[in-house]
Amino acid sequence: MSYFTELGHQYIGGQWQVGSGSWDIIDFNPYNGEKLAAITVATAKEIDAAYEAAARAQGAWADTDPGERRRVFERAIEVIEERTDEFAALITDELGGNQAKSVIELVSAVEHLRQAMITTAEDTTVHSPSPEPGRTNRVIRRPIGVVTVISPFNFPLATAMMSVAPALALGNAVVLKPNQNSPVSGGGLVAKVLEEAGLPAGVLNVLVTDIAEIGDALIEHPVPSVISFAGSDEVGRHVAEVAARQLKRCVLQLSNNAAFVVLDDVRGERLDYAVRAAVSSRFVFQGQVCMAANRILVDRAVADEFTEKFVAAVRALRVGDPRDPATHIGPLINALQADAMRTIIKQALDAGATALVQGSTYDNFVEPTVLTGLPEDSALLRQEIFGPVALLATFDGEEEAIRMANDTPYGLTAAVHTPDLERGARVARRIRAGMVHVNSTTNLQDVTVMFGGDGASGLGRLNGRHAIDLFSTEQWISTRADMPEVPL
Repeated sequence: MSYFTELGHQYIGGQWQVGSGSWDIIDFNPYNGEKLAAITVATAKEIDAAYEAAARAQGAWADTDPGERRRVFERAIEVIEERTDEFAALITDELGGNQAKSVIELVSAVEHLRQAMITTAEDTTVHSPSPEPGRTNRVIRRPIGVVTVISPFNFPLATAMMSVAPALALGNAVVLKPNQNSPVSGGGLVAKVLEEAGLPAGVLNVLVTDIAEIGDALIEHPVPSVISFAGSDEVGRHVAEVAARQLKRCVLQLSNNAAFVVLDDVRGERLDYAVRAAVSSRFVFQGQVCMAANRILVDRAVADEFTEKFVAAVRALRVGDPRDPATHIGPLINALQADAMRTIIKQALDAGATALVQGSTYDNFVEPTVLTGLPEDSALLRQEIFGPVALLATFDGEEEAIRMANDTPYGLTAAVHTPDLERGARVARRIRAGMVHVNSTTNLQDVTVMFGGDGASGLGRLNGRHAIDLFSTEQWISTRADMPEVPL
């Protein structure tokens, strides 16, 4: 039995089951169109059941010894590491990314589980002196209760684990809704790994469904206290609005329009490295990454050499079967996404852009494209482009670079390349983005450091202490042994 047959179901209260909806979500391989799974959608009935299971299981899980919670994550890591090749093939088949991307995603998931192991043992109690003699103060952290996680299709396993793992580590229960394009990688696989690791039934529940079926029921339900959403800014705004009406905490990982900035002192080997980093920043997983560099901004002093080498590197990218280890670029996730990229390319060319590289488009494939010469007022320079299309532009000096980098409503990531680290940090501080990396890719992530964006790229932060703040609540406990006078 294939993983898709085994995991293509709802997972509620520790049971794999069929949804009660009247239609199926069809999970396709975006490379060859193979039908991987047909999953009958969850309805309000399954939403109620999942939240009821989570609420029942959460108290006992929170009371579980932290060492035992830690061992669940330790065993989950073992499950992934023992079956990395099998799980990587599953992710590649469902998403269309090459094998290297699938392995990177599994490594990232493991890192989030390792961080969760640390979180289970972290003493977050704060003792505070009191101005009143005889009283002691402490502030403790308690689980928030039940957390809802809504994950995207592009890095579904790793992005789910970014919220699921710390939420569970802190004693919460979770209801996870994966994206319809990645129901197994982002849902069933998460459940299987943690089920085999010994996570008690009901602590994690997975619902495969669609807003057309459930509307806002997942967010409006009275049980969850936190909503963790990753996806487009359009949907994220709606999630935030609904969550706010329910007085629920919300963390949003949304769209981006990252700038990759190459300053005038990048030459020789550093320029070659900047080219490689720019190609990686734009074209990993066909550019379907929220952290991807949409705009490659290069100082005019080095633009000719950079452009020549960048174009050559892009032309060398191999397009084809994502299961072939030699493939760099696979298909986009579906025909809708591919059509959107074709439209963007046409709009850019119609607006006067020049195609330095323009590959073919067919089926779900859009071959790598590099465009330059877009008018400065073009809307394409300010929006997210979720595909293998790079926009190349030049600037004159730091001030113009910073102005161009900030000329977007988004602010998730950016990168600055220069051999002068202090100069790089100075420029980075002036770029309005939650994460700016000097001499690296825009796609960098470290589970020990905060993750999150500004502006239209989202609200809140994840990873490390930020996840602790999000997925737990503080309680002040004061104690005293004597019986002082009290005011009347």
